[in-house]
Amino acid sequence: MPYDPPLNSLGLAQPPAETRVVVAMSGGVDSSVVAAELKREGYDVVGVTLQLYDHGAALAKKGACCAGRDIHDARNVADDMGFPHYVLDYESHFRESVIDEFADAYLAGATPVPCIRCNERVKFRDLMDTARDLGADCMATGHYIQRKMGPAGAELHRAADPVRDQSYFLFSTTREQLEFLRFPLGHLETKAETRALAARHGLSVADKPDSQDICFVPDGDYARVIEKLRPGAADPGEIVDLEGRVLGQHRGIIHYTIGQRRGLGIGGLADPLYVVRLDPSMRRVIVGPKAALATRTVPVREINWLGDEPFTARAEWEMSVKLRSTRPPAPALIRPLSDTEAEVELLTPEEGISPGQACVFYAPEGSRVFGGGWIWKGR
Repeated sequence: MPYDPPLNSLGLAQPPAETRVVVAMSGGVDSSVVAAELKREGYDVVGVTLQLYDHGAALAKKGACCAGRDIHDARNVADDMGFPHYVLDYESHFRESVIDEFADAYLAGATPVPCIRCNERVKFRDLMDTARDLGADCMATGHYIQRKMGPAGAELHRAADPVRDQSYFLFSTTREQLEFLRFPLGHLETKAETRALAARHGLSVADKPDSQDICFVPDGDYARVIEKLRPGAADPGEIVDLEGRVLGQHRGIIHYTIGQRRGLGIGGLADPLYVVRLDPSMRRVIVGPKAALATRTVPVREINWLGDEPFTARAEWEMSVKLRSTRPPAPALIRPLSDTEAEVELLTPEEGISPGQACVFYAPEGSRVFGGGWIWKGR
């Protein structure tokens, strides 16, 4: 009778000491705890940190996830815990595949989410290739999301802590990538548990604040970064209403987002106006009443589908969808147009939906994530 060795804590049928795990280390508390815990369990841990932009220039930018301070912190954790650590220079690739698209999307009137593209194109593609080159059996990250085994293979599920859940930013993770990835923190109920583990290991980052902003925009001033990347991007233009009447002047559409109310500089009106649409070709900001922001039908493309059946196996899927990272999933009908395109009908209209944002699919009940896509054109 054949002997089936027991699975280790990472779901692999081999002893931890014979299991090499590459841990993606940002220098923050989450990924540091993952590396320390796996090392404590006896795994062959290799830490890898990505240099995504000039960290010499970023040293003074607190809160940036990939700045020089963070590389230093990741290296210290590896030294303290006794496992090798490498820094990989992905600066040029990060600029080409994430930063440039971010700038161009803003110039086109979209509201991009560069953290998703970074996970998709850098961390979960190029870094995974490097992990395999290093002989890894799997790659672990500090993301708050869960990987569970289902009847058809690995599934993606929301984190146990809804406040920390990062599924919105990881919807483009493919089935093939899920087979190789591990998320050891996804089952924790609170961030306090993570910090307690960091303190137990004596990690220097145990009390380090969480990063809040996009790593290459640590002060949150997107417009300033785009102006630096694309000189002339802040050309002024007209603010017009839905009928095309000029109400005022703006200082560049990159300073405005759909749904914005404050800072329009067109006071004195009886009812408040909101940014309803951006027209980069005419350099126009179109404003209207709040009711004009309500959207029921959302076109989505570049869909990554994580269901057990083919996406086009049904004419319609009853799902919940999330259109912003800060909003809860809402009931919707998803109608496939192809393997990678769909029309999403929201059962309750939502406001402030913009091209460039993600539309993430969830099971109507339970925690499973079924993938998602990108909102790609105006209403």
